[in-house]
Amino acid sequence: MPTRYKGTPEEKRALDAYIKLQRASETVLARTTRHLAERDLSVSQFGVLEALHHLGTLSQRDLADKLLKSTGNMSIVIKNLEKRDLIARERDPDDNRYMQVCITDAGRDLLLSLLGAHVRGIVEAMSVLTAAEQEELGRLCRKLGLRDAA
Repeated sequence: MPTRYKGTPEEKRALDAYIKLQRASETVLARTTRHLAERDLSVSQFGVLEALHHLGTLSQRDLADKLLKSTGNMSIVIKNLEKRDLIARERDPDDNRYMQVCITDAGRDLLLSLLGAHVRGIVEAMSVLTAAEQEELGRLCRKLGLRDAA
């Protein structure tokens, strides 16, 4: 649905593209993460497990930065994963102010039981685009995401 905003052509074009990006993002995310609820995992919890599996032990702050979440939100996500023994926390030996987070064997087992189907779901969702379109989408999203970093 295009924007109904009565602005300049530049404003209408930008809002239309933004609305389409937001709707597509939400739709694809919902479609590719439904299976997580069956295992009582949120998207953020899955993201934490995946990050720890691939990157190793990280501080809570680094996890929040990696997943683009607030440190307050990340504290809740980590607390809930810890209750289920999917992750463990311990004080950073070099700086007591920081908590280091690592994935447990149970967390790794859960993640690995989901990862193949998760990846297949993403591949399926993206299959409506050609390989070239997927690469172009990736390039454009990166350009948008890094705009303020430059």
